[in-house]
Amino acid sequence: MISRDRLYLNGEWQPSAEGGCLDVVNPATAAVIGWVPNGTVADAEQAIKAARDAFPGWSSCSVATRVAALRELANGLADREEEIATTVTREVGTPIERSRPWQAVQPAFVTGLFARLLDGYSFEEQIGNSIVVREPIGPVACIAPWNFPLHQAMLKVAPALAAGCTVVLKPSSLSPLNAFILAEIVDSLGLPPGVFNLVTGPGTTVGEHLSAHPDIAMVSLTGSTEAGRRVAELGAKTIKRVTLELGGKSANIILADADIAAAVRNGVDNCYANAGQTCAAWTRMLVPRSRLTQAEEIAADTARAYRLGDPMEESTTMGPLISAGQRERVLNFIRMGIQEGAKLVAGEPDGPVLPGKGFFVRPTVLSEVAPAMLVAQAEIFGPVLCIMPYDDEDEAVAMANDSIYGLHGGVWSADSSRALQIARRLQTGRVDINGAAFNYEAPFGGYKQSGAGRELGVHGLEEFFELKAIST
Repeated sequence: MISRDRLYLNGEWQPSAEGGCLDVVNPATAAVIGWVPNGTVADAEQAIKAARDAFPGWSSCSVATRVAALRELANGLADREEEIATTVTREVGTPIERSRPWQAVQPAFVTGLFARLLDGYSFEEQIGNSIVVREPIGPVACIAPWNFPLHQAMLKVAPALAAGCTVVLKPSSLSPLNAFILAEIVDSLGLPPGVFNLVTGPGTTVGEHLSAHPDIAMVSLTGSTEAGRRVAELGAKTIKRVTLELGGKSANIILADADIAAAVRNGVDNCYANAGQTCAAWTRMLVPRSRLTQAEEIAADTARAYRLGDPMEESTTMGPLISAGQRERVLNFIRMGIQEGAKLVAGEPDGPVLPGKGFFVRPTVLSEVAPAMLVAQAEIFGPVLCIMPYDDEDEAVAMANDSIYGLHGGVWSADSSRALQIARRLQTGRVDINGAAFNYEAPFGGYKQSGAGRELGVHGLEEFFELKAIST
């Protein structure tokens, strides 16, 4: 059991105002593995006041001081990578051999990245007779999701601190334990009280209070599109800045001249990362109709090769979904897709029979999926791949863009210039050509209902600044 009975407020570990707790469940076993404080509005108020009071000092300290703090924070995260990986595996279900690079290495890496970007960053520029100055926006509420909890938290916390903002972090109640490791590391750095604050608790109370509070200058949320709508609504009451990284239904277009085996295998693996619980997953695979059968066979073979089981075992390659409710939701989508006329190529509509009580779903491939089907439009957030045949490239682009989302995408072709032309036509925030490596210095974020604003790189840092023009 991991017992966390105190919040981190104003540089101190303090009990919640009401003393309640929230259970944390291991999704691989359905067993309670720990608990955290059930934070309240009163706790959120204390965190907000601490961040507000600390802002003048932190925002005016030297850039060198903030760079040094971020580097120490990155080193602290790196020193505890195995503990972070194990903790996230237990509360999220990410297989341990993938939790290490995805859940543990990335938080330290991106924190170090923002330290490097801040070092030498120009806060002023001359435009005509004006000096344009970038200033920290103020206290920031960082609301993190459950699927990549610490990584997504640091995509907000690190650039906020780099910019000179103070922070209130609210992790998801489904995977909050890792945030306490972060708070312990911050506490060891000796930052001024109130620069970083941690409040756990429900989004409907703590999260909404942070989003609506007039002393919070900005909210940065990663979550569902529904949660984003609510945060935007609450933030609008005080016209605060709201950055949102939300849902996706990303299309992976495989052109006729592509290496079909490499494209399909890579696309399947992308779709199934973290048991499909990834907002940027390529969940729609668009293939030429003439190559549909071949794509189905490769996808099915790839899906069946995944090994479900205890995520703490090194040989496990797919873990459970986060909850019983999410498992049933995903299984319902699979059944609905079959009812709509999709062809089941791989998977089990009633779920796998495995020992224990975990929330597992077998990797699923649905083919002959039409654009109007619900499974082609909804974000399922599970290991479900939809293969969609097309007849020409214009139809493929139209199908890819036929979505309320626009977060990620892929294009595969033997002709890189041809792939680039297709990529330019896609309405999405990021496109990878032929499985290109993820670029952490390029902006990440979505078009349409996939969000507002960007994370990562200089663009992610600049979300936390206000611009001031001083004319002479």
